[in-house]
Amino acid sequence: MKKILITLNLSAGTLLLLPGLVLAQDKAGPDFKVISDTLWVLITAALVFFMNAGFATVESGLCRAKNTVNILSKNVIVFCVTTLAFWAVGFAFMFGDGSAFLGLNGFFLSGPDNSPATAEAYKGIFSSLNWTSVPLFAKFFFQLVFAGTAATIVSGAVAERIKYFSFFLFSFLMGTLIYPIQGHWIWGGGWLSQIGFKDFAGSTVVHSIGGWAALVGATLLGPRLGKYGADGRMTPIPGHNMGLATIGVFILWIGWFGFNGGSTMAADPGPISTVINNTNLAGAMGGIAATLASYVVTKKPDLSMLLNGILAGLVGITAGADGTTALGSIIIGFISGILVVCAVIFFDRVKIDDPVGALSVHLVNGVWGTVAVGLFNKEAGLLYGGGVKQLGIQVVGILAVAAFSLVSSLILWKVIQGLMGLRVSEEEEIEGLDIGEHGMEAYPDFARSR
Repeated sequence: MKKILITLNLSAGTLLLLPGLVLAQDKAGPDFKVISDTLWVLITAALVFFMNAGFATVESGLCRAKNTVNILSKNVIVFCVTTLAFWAVGFAFMFGDGSAFLGLNGFFLSGPDNSPATAEAYKGIFSSLNWTSVPLFAKFFFQLVFAGTAATIVSGAVAERIKYFSFFLFSFLMGTLIYPIQGHWIWGGGWLSQIGFKDFAGSTVVHSIGGWAALVGATLLGPRLGKYGADGRMTPIPGHNMGLATIGVFILWIGWFGFNGGSTMAADPGPISTVINNTNLAGAMGGIAATLASYVVTKKPDLSMLLNGILAGLVGITAGADGTTALGSIIIGFISGILVVCAVIFFDRVKIDDPVGALSVHLVNGVWGTVAVGLFNKEAGLLYGGGVKQLGIQVVGILAVAAFSLVSSLILWKVIQGLMGLRVSEEEEIEGLDIGEHGMEAYPDFARSR
């Protein structure tokens, strides 16, 4: 604990120094700006990396004790796998120069850095990243933690019944193909960016892509045993540790300030402050709205809905945090909170079993956040006199990403199913994946009730 506090204090001290570093750049020269920008990008990337702990605790807390080791292990291994996949191939497919549909340069992170001495050579490999002055490795690490987040979203939706190594393989393919190819369209200079599609920090690139892949996986796997009765009624399967889930949401909330704030890729006080303020307002309003909505539906203020409402608001503002007013952020968060409650009910009615609400949070509100840009963007949004053009572009992007994600995910899930199967046996699911898949338990000193 002492080490954690020291690390947090050092990080906070560095963040407090950044505005001074930026203001001093005129006297210190352009290199000083590169230093401050790089510090900001790496610190925020570390915050996003720490979101892995948030996902692990949220997912494990909202699932049953007998599957805790399996869920924790998946949330660790997914980042390990994504790191190598994105380094070797994914980053090049996403940001390498090539065509409007796919990057074709820079595999294994090859190519010169963007220092003044190599700027011209750099332009021919990762031109889409030339807008920010930080070194190539800093850019890579920041984008890597985003890729890891997209793959992690899948974990929650397929929890408590997927084979460990089937998830392992899908995570590799997610970081190699599904995520980077579509990321190239939007952030890598591809065709969607060329027509004006806006997604500041990834409501579509990260959350919707991960959500669509999760939807296919959850559908193919089918519901957990006992989730839906023969009469069609849904039987609640409560999580084993709401304290763990609550801690996880706070970790994710903190990490989101890096997720959105770091997407400026520069230590510029004005834009950073705007983005982080908008992010926080949307998350807070999402939690309030989901609490009120759950009370209307169930006559109780459901904690799990509150937690997912906060995350829904954060997902909803991610695409437009840089170009939305404070009031617009609150409205986006409010609608996100309502949507997440409605989506949880909807997925249960169509018998798509999502143990942690990942589809309702990331997919539904990733789509909503992308639409919201076309409504609330101060320069191009419909509600600010921008007409329907931007809204139309946003819809085109949503449909294109949905189509590619669904088809590519279906193909890859089916291939994995044919090679090694997707779902554990009925006996293993009843006993728990911790014993069947890992040969150990998270709580060996406690008797298991189910």
